[in-house]
Amino acid sequence: MNLLTLDEMTAATGLSRSTLAKRRCDGTGPAFFKIGRQVKYDRADVDAWMLSRRRTSTWGTSDNTGKAVAA
Repeated sequence: MNLLTLDEMTAATGLSRSTLAKRRCDGTGPAFFKIGRQVKYDRADVDAWMLSRRRTSTWGTSDNTGKAVAA
């Protein structure tokens, strides 16, 4: 298991600490571990989450199959 710190996660995704915190609260971010006061992300979970957000178009919503569907 390759655990990323919060700073490593912001560097890997380009998301701010506050955006990651919001996504942890609403469940829209990658799975994470809470170890004491620290938040850690498994690199495999981050990679899977990033792939699930893959898009081929900027319009419509994604069905996560790589094809956009009308909104």
